[in-house]
Amino acid sequence: MAFDIEMIKKVYGTMAERVDKARELVGRPLTLSEKILYSHLWEGTPSQSFTRGKDYVDFAPDRVACQDATAQMALLQFMHAGKKTVAVPTTVHCDHLIQAKVGATTDLAVANSQSKEVFDFLSSVSNKYGIGFWKPGSGIIHQIVLENYAFPGGMMIGTDSHTVNAGGLGMLAIGVGGADAVDVMSGMSWELKFPKLIGVKLTGKLNGWSAPKDVILKVADILTVKGGTGAIVEYFGEGAINMSCTGKGTICNMGAEIGATTSTFGYDDSMRRYLAATGRQDVVDAADKVADYLTGDAEVYANPSQYFDELIEINLSELEPHINGPFTPDRGTPVSKMKEEAARNGWPLKVEWGLIGSCTNSSYEDMARAASIVEQAVAHGITPKAEFGINPGSEQIRYTIERDGIIATFEKMGTKVFTNACGPCIGQWDRAGADKEEKNTIVHSFNRNFSKRADGNPNTHAFVTSPEMVAALAISGDLSFNPITDTLLNDNGEAVKLNPPTGDELPKRGFDVEDAGFQAPAADGSSVEVVVSPTSDRLQLLAPFDAWDGQNITGAKLLIKAFGKCTTDHISMAGPWLRFRGHLDNISNNMLIGAVNAFNQEANKVKNQLTGEYAAVPAVARAYKAAGVPSIVVGDQNYGEGSSREHAAMEPRFLGVKAVLVKSFARIHETNLKKQGMLALTFANEADYDKIKEDDTINFLDLKEFAPGKPLSLEFVHADGSKDIILANHTYNESQIGWFVAGSALNLIAANA
Repeated sequence: MAFDIEMIKKVYGTMAERVDKARELVGRPLTLSEKILYSHLWEGTPSQSFTRGKDYVDFAPDRVACQDATAQMALLQFMHAGKKTVAVPTTVHCDHLIQAKVGATTDLAVANSQSKEVFDFLSSVSNKYGIGFWKPGSGIIHQIVLENYAFPGGMMIGTDSHTVNAGGLGMLAIGVGGADAVDVMSGMSWELKFPKLIGVKLTGKLNGWSAPKDVILKVADILTVKGGTGAIVEYFGEGAINMSCTGKGTICNMGAEIGATTSTFGYDDSMRRYLAATGRQDVVDAADKVADYLTGDAEVYANPSQYFDELIEINLSELEPHINGPFTPDRGTPVSKMKEEAARNGWPLKVEWGLIGSCTNSSYEDMARAASIVEQAVAHGITPKAEFGINPGSEQIRYTIERDGIIATFEKMGTKVFTNACGPCIGQWDRAGADKEEKNTIVHSFNRNFSKRADGNPNTHAFVTSPEMVAALAISGDLSFNPITDTLLNDNGEAVKLNPPTGDELPKRGFDVEDAGFQAPAADGSSVEVVVSPTSDRLQLLAPFDAWDGQNITGAKLLIKAFGKCTTDHISMAGPWLRFRGHLDNISNNMLIGAVNAFNQEANKVKNQLTGEYAAVPAVARAYKAAGVPSIVVGDQNYGEGSSREHAAMEPRFLGVKAVLVKSFARIHETNLKKQGMLALTFANEADYDKIKEDDTINFLDLKEFAPGKPLSLEFVHADGSKDIILANHTYNESQIGWFVAGSALNLIAANA
């Protein structure tokens, strides 16, 4: 039986009426995305139609999910909100704070010891406020959500950018910052600009070495890391119907890498099969009663160019396996072109590690198909040339693939089986030799491959591909190996050609598990005590940020002018810094240490205008804060791309940064800045970025007239006394300006508690 089945039935009970009314108001057939959006309006039954990409709309998500690294700050904020229990079903998942080093058993024991304080905090807060708690080792948040909570036609938010994975089960699942989650957990509406719609029509059927991963790798190559910003990607067509549910999840998962608000598929038989296999036949029975409302209208899919803002068509029968990277997930190379691309760019051909897992590709089908390649190599006497590691997506997956002999197959090749957790995908990998910073190549089935992300080595060239391709490339040890055409030499010197991968979509004997790792909350948590030590270096209770004083910000100093790609990994690194995610003061010591200073092309070295000396970004920010001097950050395109971590917004706020002025923002980061009471601004003229000088002092000329749709004027005073007036645009509406005035959105919640 499904978790929260009565909530799911309630959603379905109002869907027909709300969608029918929306169709009447809009005056045309509806996409699946529109059906879910209009059926989850805060007001209930729709009373107006909304303009895509323009109107801010209040929604009522069905549930919230948090992973342990972001849950700490989200729950610290929720405690500050003054509520007795969460208003919607909410879960916390311990998957980020477990390092991959030796193997599952040892690594999990180390994590339980090193992070006991944090796990105990999350467990007790969950127990107190009615939150379901998934223990360390239970699995990766998005795989567990897909197995237990996702349902067709639902809407959820989660404090991780890859919450979008649940689109594989027909949801609109959206990554947000912790402050957004706190709003919904507190019983308030959640605001989102009504998204634009990108349609992806899939024809044909995947075959041979091609996998669902190749669909999103191709889409990422087409749209780039910001091509989906402000849009929902909706997949449809015979190719979509021919694909497994977990394959759909993989595609939706990596929608975060194109900046999409979320991605989704219509309800079909693959979802029915998956729901039934994971013990949720009751959801199938309920969904089948409203099945027509859980997919786009037939007219939409028959004439998609009339209903989507952008349309992409991909013939799966012709789709070639892709290998994306290095250093960015949108640089796509078909496997047949890799040899020449690697030679042209000087990429190391020797593959040193192959890694399978993460929330993107850790399903039963993924593991089975990859294992089929390993099994061939073992049978033919081929010694793998690279090291190999896997992270099962959940304890249910791990237990089942162990029962079915899949883990044993991997282990015949010397594979390291890491904990059911994120591990190397988020930088939680203690890789031997990484500190030498040698140039090398790894291949993985993860979603992101930014510089230094996996192992901290800026010279590790990480390439993203499907699990089966990871297996083939790791066995060959050669990035240019094409399993479709090339052969391998076994230990006897004989040429061997690998057959295409095979693997069951779902386990023939069903899923099984002894202890999934779930802890239900207390029925009444009022007596549960949550203790945070004042001397802890891992956890710190929050103090509210100061409200705006109503005056123009003057005398601000330029903290850093960031050059080029500046992701949330650059702004607030993960890896070893994850241990401070619940302590705002301590984690602020990593603020912008990965960003490149445009004036010297160095990371973490900026000028302190008070002393004239160069120092680390956090040190200079603290110096300005101590002197009562405000500061601003200037950035490039798609600033804040990547993870939903709100620490990337809270740290600058905590260290006295008043505004972030960039060419363009990634969606989640812009919202996070707004929620924390900061000014998220964009150049009206992108060329003005070049006018910013290292010694600039900044004065806001008309902040006192801050209003929706009205640009702000900033005066940049240069060291020689000359000035430039720069116009800055913003997307604040009245309520968001209220967050700025109050000092943060949380301050408003607490005031109304």
